[in-house]
Amino acid sequence: MRGLGAPVRFLLTGGQRGDCPQAYTLIDGLPAEAVMADAAYDADPLRNAIAAKGAVAVIPNNPSRARKYPLDRHLYAQRHLIECFAKLKQFRRVATRYEKTARNYLAVVTLAAIVLWVR
Repeated sequence: MRGLGAPVRFLLTGGQRGDCPQAYTLIDGLPAEAVMADAAYDADPLRNAIAAKGAVAVIPNNPSRARKYPLDRHLYAQRHLIECFAKLKQFRRVATRYEKTARNYLAVVTLAAIVLWVR
């Protein structure tokens, strides 16, 4: 998402797929100063990929992590812009997922994202 919460890139996956493996595809080729995510994305390979982009990983430590990383709490407080999908969920068809096929749902999400960018 860009700074104001409009989607930049999204990926539709099966519900059983984990979050962290999808992050590599989402950040690939996008310039960023900081990459914000929740604790589900706390993995050393992802942190290394973010650092290789020249960005700062703003990801809280998983409670079971032995090596703790510092967290910019002020910046992390802004995570709600990307985590809650609040702007996309204003669109009823996105929030309720009326579409039966992944292709159609992805089309609805794309149209909603375009509307957010045009606003």
